[in-house]
Amino acid sequence: MPVATKHADAAPPRTGYSHAAKTAVQETTLRVKEMHRAIAGKSFGILRRIPLVAGPAQVVQSAHDVISAAVYAAIHHGSGGLLAAAAIVEKQRTGFAASKPPGRLVSGLRSALNAAFGDHLAASNNVLAIDMAIHANGAAIPLDGVALRSDFPEAGGRICVFIHGLACDEHSWRTGDAAAEGETDFGSQLHAEFDYTPLYLHYNSGLPIARNCAQLALLLEELLDAWPWPVTDLLIVGHSMGGLLALGACERAATSGLRWPQATRMLVSLGSPQLGSPLERLGHLTTAALNLSNITTPLARIAARRSQGIKDLRGGPGAAQTVSGQHRIAFRFLGASLAEDPDHPLGEFLGDGLVTLSSATAHAIEGDVQSARLGKLGHMRLLGDARVYQQIRAWLVELGDAALPDRR
Repeated sequence: MPVATKHADAAPPRTGYSHAAKTAVQETTLRVKEMHRAIAGKSFGILRRIPLVAGPAQVVQSAHDVISAAVYAAIHHGSGGLLAAAAIVEKQRTGFAASKPPGRLVSGLRSALNAAFGDHLAASNNVLAIDMAIHANGAAIPLDGVALRSDFPEAGGRICVFIHGLACDEHSWRTGDAAAEGETDFGSQLHAEFDYTPLYLHYNSGLPIARNCAQLALLLEELLDAWPWPVTDLLIVGHSMGGLLALGACERAATSGLRWPQATRMLVSLGSPQLGSPLERLGHLTTAALNLSNITTPLARIAARRSQGIKDLRGGPGAAQTVSGQHRIAFRFLGASLAEDPDHPLGEFLGDGLVTLSSATAHAIEGDVQSARLGKLGHMRLLGDARVYQQIRAWLVELGDAALPDRR
């Protein structure tokens, strides 16, 4: 169920696949045209400085400019007209309504598209934009007591919410897969050993992180209000950007008087870039370098179109912090390194391939806080590695009353 938010202005008209394709084709055509013009201008500029060919070069350039302008205009207007007509047909046939839940491959592709351009998709009210919702079995779950009781008839007061990272979805947690050697399904294990009902957040990771944090804080409150049984124990596990959302939602909840932090037993952050991602910083520098030449400036404009969610990872939110004294949450940070020994200087340098160890474990939280490091582990393997689960399990057992409750 999408999270309701208040907007002063009405939402723009609903758009679909055809509108997204039209935008992509026309943006690409424009950037190719700009690059073509820059390369041609530089080439003809050199020829015009040569006395014997300056005159003919001027004539050829004039003809070239007229012909190329006509070609690009034809592509722009032709594709625009064709895809606009396709959009009308699409609306008549589908009404831009959501169809049956997508399969794993389609869901993954849509999540990747949202990571790259999710803010633009949301701004155009495109059907491809993902609405934040709790998912189970590949579909969004309505947050009302009747539906929840029907979907989880044997659930109780213990809930675990998993929050994926950038460009991922609920399938990234390996739900329903036969576990490979050294891997495990965290949700299934937590249910079997600790009686947690696993729920999976799905969201548009291209939106600004602060916006997703605010939505998540409200959604968790709505979830606890709708859950058919009193929630005695909420566990949150966030991977990468998902950990940033969970921590940011805690801050929002603490300042907004929401009650779900009171029920939250533990928050686990797996490889979350508190201090930013080196990869996005490299992307930012690359974009700046491309802007140094008018030939590569169109490529810089394409790179600059990446989503605000990605750009927010450049510096990260800073060391995690929450309002003290407003909760009983045990905060746990886990970082990984590709190196065998995570405490070796090389281990810090390599990190998990995307996030350094110091960034994954940085915090300024007062209270119950612990961190751990694991070696020979990449960023995406944090989602299902058996050692990661064993560390989460050990943290739960340390909390005492969370350990192996009596089964109903």
